[in-house]
Amino acid sequence: MENKQIDQMLSEQSEHLNKLHQIVNDTIKEEKLIINNLLHPEKEILTVGQSISDKVARFGGSWKFIILFGIILTIWIVYNALAPKGADFDPYPFILMNLILSCIAALQAPVIMMSQNRQEEKDRMRGENDYLINLKAEMEIRSLHQKMDLLLEEQIKTLFDTQAKQFAILQEINKKLEKH
Repeated sequence: MENKQIDQMLSEQSEHLNKLHQIVNDTIKEEKLIINNLLHPEKEILTVGQSISDKVARFGGSWKFIILFGIILTIWIVYNALAPKGADFDPYPFILMNLILSCIAALQAPVIMMSQNRQEEKDRMRGENDYLINLKAEMEIRSLHQKMDLLLEEQIKTLFDTQAKQFAILQEINKKLEKH
């Protein structure tokens, strides 16, 4: 009878381990797609225009550009203000300089907007990756909950079985005591 109980307990333990393995396997299957998307993101292929717009936006929004442009404008103004008549190519009120500044602004603004639109797309992709990472974490937590529920269920069953066996032993002892 004891061998039968031991075999039954081993069988229950084996079944319990099989359930845990199944939960782990299901979790791995669910995560495969998410992990693949995170490890192998789509490669960004830039056109020539996109590459140029990124470079212009990177340079046009830098301190290097602001300082260089300030120096050039200062030299322009100082030269044209102090140069003798005839040697100045853009006398006060610097109409040519204003025209060039307007042209640069008119060209630079849409190029920077193109680059910002591309950056917005990159941010959207980053947000999707964050979502996938959060989804993966949620799946891990769900898997852990399943494992914990299974362990608690098995533990309660084991405790109940142990209590039933103890009760049966107590009844046997009680019967033996009543006979004596």
